[in-house]
Amino acid sequence: MRVSSKGDYACRALLSLTLHLDDGGPTSVRDIAERTAIPQPYLEQILLALKGAGLVRSKRGVGGGYVLARSPQDIKLSEILSAVDGPISVGDFGEPHQDGSCNHEGQCVLLTIWKAASEHMRRLLDGYTLQSVADAAQGRAALPDLSVADLVTSV
Repeated sequence: MRVSSKGDYACRALLSLTLHLDDGGPTSVRDIAERTAIPQPYLEQILLALKGAGLVRSKRGVGGGYVLARSPQDIKLSEILSAVDGPISVGDFGEPHQDGSCNHEGQCVLLTIWKAASEHMRRLLDGYTLQSVADAAQGRAALPDLSVADLVTSV
């Protein structure tokens, strides 16, 4: 799986809201764009998708902007990426045969591996919340240690 720029921007925008949670009140799109170096028109589209997914709420008018719809410890990176990019997957290749037979030059074995890789990626991203990322960004927690040995499990 490759995280798109839209997915990265969505995570950065919500991380910015998390890091400035104590500022009180909604944060304008302009302020988020300036803090994160995300082009404002693109950020507006992303925030609308995040709003549709129930991750942010908006307030119109003077003093308006965006706030998190839930607590940062309840928002997983996997939810943010899924909101803007769709399901977390290494690709849309179909399902392997369920009866153990594979008559397509081993394609079913590869389909099983792609499905497992997608599941590992989703579980990895489920393990990080906006709060855990904010804590690491502010030095209150260690940066994630992602050695390959931690990610590999027997199939």
